[in-house]
Amino acid sequence: MTQEEMKAWINSASYEALLRRWRFEPSGSPWFKDEMGDYYAKVMKEKREANPDEHIAASKRIGW
Repeated sequence: MTQEEMKAWINSASYEALLRRWRFEPSGSPWFKDEMGDYYAKVMKEKREANPDEHIAASKRIGW
């Protein structure tokens, strides 16, 4: 997947989908390295802040 494709996925993903990947993607994943990692964290934070109640609900649905 190219960086542009990854950014498009991040932008279109729900907060829950982002959180799921954040919790379960293997260590060293390209999703969380360098510029892409910064972008992922930024968008995830924006989506979390836009709907704080969804963060709690999504976290409970996903679990560990």
